[in-house]
Amino acid sequence: MQNGFSASADAILNGVVETAPHVPGVVAMATDRTQTIYRGAAGKRRIDRDQPMTTDTVFAIFSTTKAVTGTAVLQLVEEGRLDLDAPAKIYAPAIGELQVIEGFDAAGEPRLRPPKREITTRMLMLHTAGFGYDFFNATYNRLAIEKGQPSVVTASLASLTTPLLFDPGDRWEYGTNIDWCGQVVEGITGERLGEVFKRRIFEPLGMTDTGFELTESMRSRLAGMHARGADGSLTALDFELPATPEVHMGGHGLHSTVEDYMRFIRMWLNDGAGPHGRVLKPETVRMAAQNQLGDKKICMLPGVIPSLSNDAEFFPGLSKSWAFTFMVNDDIAPTGRPAGALGWAGLANLFYWIDRENGFGGFWATQILPFADAASFTGYMAFETAFYDALAQKNAA
Repeated sequence: MQNGFSASADAILNGVVETAPHVPGVVAMATDRTQTIYRGAAGKRRIDRDQPMTTDTVFAIFSTTKAVTGTAVLQLVEEGRLDLDAPAKIYAPAIGELQVIEGFDAAGEPRLRPPKREITTRMLMLHTAGFGYDFFNATYNRLAIEKGQPSVVTASLASLTTPLLFDPGDRWEYGTNIDWCGQVVEGITGERLGEVFKRRIFEPLGMTDTGFELTESMRSRLAGMHARGADGSLTALDFELPATPEVHMGGHGLHSTVEDYMRFIRMWLNDGAGPHGRVLKPETVRMAAQNQLGDKKICMLPGVIPSLSNDAEFFPGLSKSWAFTFMVNDDIAPTGRPAGALGWAGLANLFYWIDRENGFGGFWATQILPFADAASFTGYMAFETAFYDALAQKNAA
């Protein structure tokens, strides 16, 4: 399988770099339960410079951070220090002060009222607490434009203290919920989120190139950010997440390498075990990997700020649920990903999947805005499809 898939994957990576509308550079990897079985890199770290993309390149991984924060939450649940169904304000008091926005009055001021129920950490883990993102929600975008609501990329506490879009628990909407999970973790542990991650997740997994703040070594290998123009052209951006963030943003703030993320994926494939210690109990992993939304389903993400996101949806027309804290495809995906597998993405067009049934996972990393970039996403879908085609051929042999 590996030789056939490697050749296909190399061709896909080279193709997205060389064929218009091309991507500047990409790193992609696949892993089984034991080791990384494919590593590939193509293109440049930054389109206006000569540094080649390499398999040890560091990326801002955006929302692929979320599953790491979810893991830290689950650890505290295991230890009896966190009750998912208790009011989250017990652990993060500021969340108890937020009100629901019901629109704007004639003067353009927000109309606010108290929520009908308390936010729980379970709601935060499931994106049902009432939070959104300004690039996916018109109300939040209006608050940003007219009222100066800071963007989450400022990594500020003010960027989290937004009104709720609906009463907690009413529906699914993707937003800053997992950043608030990070605040819950900090409230319980008394430590910054990055220190919790390092001691309780990164060290047991051997993840030495992951953190909220860049080390000198990580900075020397950092990929640059790019903007896709309406004509398909690419422009290098002088954009970085804050070097010393006020808040360690559990929803999007980590930098990492794809190789490090392979170690994280393998932990989920191995029922919570890492090479240097257990991260989660097997029963916790099995529970967390299931749909936790009940009959609610996740929906298309509308691109409200075109420079940051296009309309985005995995596998349109197929039912998708939410676990702790991953998307679950309820049916077999067109790529060959089996029903019940896990996956998600990051704003700069990073994508991953975790297939616990077959014992494989993969990650595709670029640094392009807006999200759901046609070239990068199509390349990722081809990469995953090539993997499952190779697996099917191996199983048939």
